[in-house]
Amino acid sequence: MVEVHFLGHATTLITGGKTTILIDPFLSGNPLAAASPDEVSADLIVVTHAHGDHWGDTVPIAKRSGALVVSTFEIASRASQEGANSWAMNIGGRYDFDGGWLKFYPAWHSSSFPDGSYGGMPMGVVIELEGKKIYHAGDTALFSDMALIGEAGIDLALLPIGDTFTMGPEDALKALELIKPKKVVPIHYNTFPPIRQDGDAFVARASALGFDGVALKPGESVQI
Repeated sequence: MVEVHFLGHATTLITGGKTTILIDPFLSGNPLAAASPDEVSADLIVVTHAHGDHWGDTVPIAKRSGALVVSTFEIASRASQEGANSWAMNIGGRYDFDGGWLKFYPAWHSSSFPDGSYGGMPMGVVIELEGKKIYHAGDTALFSDMALIGEAGIDLALLPIGDTFTMGPEDALKALELIKPKKVVPIHYNTFPPIRQDGDAFVARASALGFDGVALKPGESVQI
């Protein structure tokens, strides 16, 4: 069994077998965060891009818990410079770990650290853990190659619906048609006024298209 915990915004904690994976740990400064950085530990921390609301608390959590930061060359290098263990990758790369693997895919967005320095290409990630495949799209617009990602056989898709900085609900519904996941959870919405959306309404529309979904509140989880 794999459990996916939504901690607010795009922050996701995935547990299964012997491995815990934390994605985009934005907790400090997140008004909807369901945990503080001191309450979260992981074996791996995956960072989809360098914006502050995704890079967030990566280094302090990694240094405290001993987690390995897995991300772009630029992000991994910054994590290493700041004292965390890291593994540098890029789009198309695969990393194997105890109980599964992860692979990075494109995301249409931008990526820079809070100080303005370049963070490498933004990415989405497919994680296989205990035989279940989870796609965290990161921050992205809709793009047709999502159909190729869907060919992996996605059990759960975590898709941004906030609009303004990522795809909104309409495009996220089109993404579902391309990816064809068994279940969808909307992310990256309601944290700040420019990304206000109705997660329950999105799930209802997804259901009308034949897709199972749940709009998790920060702190809630789903099993797959």
